[in-house]
Amino acid sequence: MASLVRFKKLSEQPDAIRHSFGEDPDEMVRTLTMDTTSRTSTSDDGKVDYTFLKASWKINSLRSSPGQLR
Repeated sequence: MASLVRFKKLSEQPDAIRHSFGEDPDEMVRTLTMDTTSRTSTSDDGKVDYTFLKASWKINSLRSSPGQLR
């Protein structure tokens, strides 16, 4: 079974980037913060579930692709 996760950049600091994310574009109420140095993500609500992991993985993979999310 496939699932989609959507995300949107909310803010960017030199050391961290915040994104909203969710399975539905109208319900992206959760946020994650990615440390730009270590490239690790933290769920701002403390809940680590499949949706959070999928969003974190996808954001990280796009950041490592040339010309994407830089």
